[in-house]
Amino acid sequence: MTEYLSYKEAMQYMGFKTQDTLRTYIKQGLPTVKVGKSKRISKSAIDKFMQDHTVVATQDK
Repeated sequence: MTEYLSYKEAMQYMGFKTQDTLRTYIKQGLPTVKVGKSKRISKSAIDKFMQDHTVVATQDK
């Protein structure tokens, strides 16, 4: 897999079925790269974004 993913590849990597979910993450700060008319997302940026947004689930007793 390449370092820079198309939106479709990024969706597959992240496990999303719709671009709406990806757009929501982009609005929340997932960085994109634009070169000419092409938009790409760095795989390492996805990994960092997901790590930064990881929460630990707790159970109320």
